[in-house]
Amino acid sequence: MTAGATAGLAIPAGAAAYAKWSGERTGTVLASRIRPPRQFAVPLPVPPRARPSRTTGGTDFYDITQREGSVEIIPGLKTTVWGYDGIFPGPTFTVRSGRRTEIRVLNKLSVPTSLHLHGGVTPPHSDGYPTDVLVPAQCGAEFKARGVTHGKEGMGSMHAPASDWTVWEGYKTYTYPMDQRAATLWYHDHRMDFSAPQVWRGLAGMFLVHDQEEDALPFPGGERDIPLLICDRSFEEDGSFRYPGHSPTCTGTPGVQDAYMDGVLGDVQLVNGAPWPEAEVSATRHRLRLLNASNARRYHLVLKREGGGTLPFTHIGSDGGLLASPQCLDRIPMAPAERFDVVVDFTDCPVGTEVTLVNTLADGRMRQVMRFRVARKERKDASHVPAHLSRYTALRPASAVVTRHFDFRRSDDAWTINGRPFSTSEILARPRLNTVERWRFTSDFHHPVHLHLAHFQVLSRGGRVPEPTDAGWKDTVDVRPYEVVDALVRFRGYRGRYLLHCHNLEHEDMAMMANYEVV
Repeated sequence: MTAGATAGLAIPAGAAAYAKWSGERTGTVLASRIRPPRQFAVPLPVPPRARPSRTTGGTDFYDITQREGSVEIIPGLKTTVWGYDGIFPGPTFTVRSGRRTEIRVLNKLSVPTSLHLHGGVTPPHSDGYPTDVLVPAQCGAEFKARGVTHGKEGMGSMHAPASDWTVWEGYKTYTYPMDQRAATLWYHDHRMDFSAPQVWRGLAGMFLVHDQEEDALPFPGGERDIPLLICDRSFEEDGSFRYPGHSPTCTGTPGVQDAYMDGVLGDVQLVNGAPWPEAEVSATRHRLRLLNASNARRYHLVLKREGGGTLPFTHIGSDGGLLASPQCLDRIPMAPAERFDVVVDFTDCPVGTEVTLVNTLADGRMRQVMRFRVARKERKDASHVPAHLSRYTALRPASAVVTRHFDFRRSDDAWTINGRPFSTSEILARPRLNTVERWRFTSDFHHPVHLHLAHFQVLSRGGRVPEPTDAGWKDTVDVRPYEVVDALVRFRGYRGRYLLHCHNLEHEDMAMMANYEVV
């Protein structure tokens, strides 16, 4: 056994128990009640770009409304989504590094929400803390009867008493200074106890940051720069989303049925909100911004050519932006919330070639994700991927001022960190601003560990060098069963209270979160 690989971790007794925890299983499949739609029968949709409502000096102002919308996800059926501007996924924000962005969010849903910019270096008041909630402007008698009012009364949960809530009525303005590198981020709901069902119903979208360093690189652009929000869902007979929550309205008892405590897996694969779509591409290079927006499903993505063989991925960026130099990958493992920025070269594919994005962790229909069909040749493709991409500072272990240990595991009916369920009043760490710390993550299951505010570099896995896919600045890392992951975490930007948590959303809702405070 490698030193440090499983030291101090209790492995469940018995072969069957260990197989449950140590395999690739990350949840339980929730069967749909519809006939599965035909694969590769609908075109890949591209979410609309969010447009500023006004621009003043160095600030862009946006307005977005959280509301219900009726969309056709399953052909021939209508699905009610809880969407930003009533669509799923929400509009894609495209912003500039160094330009202040303000987003005024209006809540016209029937539930509280909390908007989190995942990967954003944001001040605490705009981070989307789970008890910093936005309630609908007009709370009718029925809504009040469900236990949530204009004020803090009735807002408590077992992990957060009523006194710990901050409640905004009707609208809230989130401020993002955007003092960070170009990167593929995303935004989603982060409400206490109900993140999982509210994201499942549609509260998620892409958020792209650009800067001058990225502008100077000859990457594919325009229609050949494609955001791909990948997730799984299940559906009822009428086309509505199916989810095994205790409270279908998200206003009563939180959590899921016992059979789904490990995580909820859908049986319909969606990309940009469409089931198993097909994208027509030219025989040129394309930039694909891959996001795993699933609640619990993991992916090992491979590009399989029609007739045999595969296409490689040229990996150019991670969660926190560009790598120092590109690397060639034959597969991409993605845990929930991870992003991979890649370039795929279709140049040598004859017109008519079909290339399928496959998830080798899944079986049956869920093994396919989407398909690319080469529809035309281009006279010229001026894009390429240079050998040097970015100014990149590698953190060194000697720079860490302290080492901390965070153990993620199930305890009784809760998912815990260091043996404790989440409490809004408890602080597990107080790192100092502008320092680097070594954080060690251990686990009993697959836990995608996410840090708010802070970005990090993976130092080791199980005492060994990190994998190629761990490269770059990260905000989420997949910690596998009985594995030790060491990360060098840099704390910059702001002082205040932030979160460390598992991004399996069912685990998050069942208390697998902890506070840390930058001082």
